[in-house]
Amino acid sequence: MATSSTSLHSGRHDYTDGAQTLRGYIAAPSGEWKGPRPVVLVAHAWQGQCEFAREKAHMLADLGYVGFALDVYGDGRLGSSPEENSALMTPWIQDRAALRRRLLAAVTAARALPGVDAERVGVIGFCFGGLCAFDLARANAPGLRAAIGFHGLFMPPNLGAQDAIHAKVLALHGYDDPMAKPDAMVGFADEMTRARADWQVVAYGATGHAFTNPHAHDHANGLFYREIIANRAFGAMRALLAEALV
Repeated sequence: MATSSTSLHSGRHDYTDGAQTLRGYIAAPSGEWKGPRPVVLVAHAWQGQCEFAREKAHMLADLGYVGFALDVYGDGRLGSSPEENSALMTPWIQDRAALRRRLLAAVTAARALPGVDAERVGVIGFCFGGLCAFDLARANAPGLRAAIGFHGLFMPPNLGAQDAIHAKVLALHGYDDPMAKPDAMVGFADEMTRARADWQVVAYGATGHAFTNPHAHDHANGLFYREIIANRAFGAMRALLAEALV
């Protein structure tokens, strides 16, 4: 089936989880294309679906994928302080079953987009969004082939027996991340091994949390941008997506 970019426009794309409206964002590749394209979801950090997440959707579109920035909190809610961010995120960390349903609603919406190959799906996520990416792998989301977390949280969902994980999983991790210390990283590796996943953990030395975010400058609390590490991590992302979404 021939598909062109005229069938899919970049911009806001609302979807639902039950009665809750969620404010997604699409970034479509430019120009004409033939045949359905893979879609890669972007799971946001604890603030909500901000400009950073939408920029990453456009980065994916530049690579030839359809980028879809999801909305966990609903109605595009955004925090404006660490306290507000924590208040938005914490209920979802505490109810991983509800988080799984919310994330699967995003996958359903992304797979239904015109010009998308519903069987070639990826997800990338940042911080809280990294946990979301890993949770979609744990859920064996339909069509999911790759789940990539940048400075993600590793806590398992504890939702019962874990089926074998089919997606390729990549954790891009700052070894000095105070929110995901080395024992949590090893626990995640053990969890992925038990689930027979095709997994990788890349740990970057002298690197803390939020290392992909140019606005992170809180060295005292271990949150700081490292351009060279961000570039390496995005290179690893590109390589895995190219491998998994062929």
